[in-house]
Amino acid sequence: MRFLSIRDGTWICVYFSVVAGLLGAVLGSFLNCAAWRIAHEEPFWKGRSHCPACGHTLGAADLVPVFSWLFLRGRCRYCGEKISPRYPVTELLFALITLCCLWRFDLTVEALRNWILFCCLYCLSLVDLEVYLIPNGALILGAAAWLAALPFMGYSWLEIGGYLLAAVVFGGGMLLISLVLDKVLGRESLGGGDVKLFALVGLYLGLAGTLFALMAACVLGLIFAGLRRLIKGTGGQLPFGPAIAAAAAGMLLWGDGLIGWYLSLF
Repeated sequence: MRFLSIRDGTWICVYFSVVAGLLGAVLGSFLNCAAWRIAHEEPFWKGRSHCPACGHTLGAADLVPVFSWLFLRGRCRYCGEKISPRYPVTELLFALITLCCLWRFDLTVEALRNWILFCCLYCLSLVDLEVYLIPNGALILGAAAWLAALPFMGYSWLEIGGYLLAAVVFGGGMLLISLVLDKVLGRESLGGGDVKLFALVGLYLGLAGTLFALMAACVLGLIFAGLRRLIKGTGGQLPFGPAIAAAAAGMLLWGDGLIGWYLSLF
């Protein structure tokens, strides 16, 4: 469902692209802050932003996405402590994700639904990278967005059943695989959060899309592990959530073309 399209004219496309980019940068800043607070067991829905080093409350001039970090040369205005480049990087990256969502899905309910999912995937990835935990709240919000958008998606009951089946098959299948591997390896092989994340991905991608996302996540997981070993010089525990999230986001944005190309080979 849409009432206006970015393809109705060049200036409309430019206007909404600028708005989406700015909104994405602001949301990227918020999601980064929320992920940090969740990882450090602080409530993210209340309290003003503060410097993680000195605890000083930040003013409006300190919170402008990307530009505040550049203007302050990557340091806190109050204590002079270095501020991680993670902040401008996450803000720019989510601005790009928001633009991709707009350009792919236009001004539709589907775009809003998928953008909410991208917010959830982004936040849980940042948390998982830091403390090896996928917060249930992000998964619940993603599932709620899928459910709320159903009346506007034009799905038949058969299609809805297919998406629900994908959630059960991949969520249940990954749970079974993880239990078997836990027994064989004598340690936890796949976290419960990863299992629930695959179930959420199934709701959005269906059987074929989630299967491709699973394969892509395994490849990305190996790449992440190689980069981690190269940078840190050791393997250690590896969060799988970011790989699943990246694969799911990629399939949601470009999966139809990828699946179509693959099937055309046969």
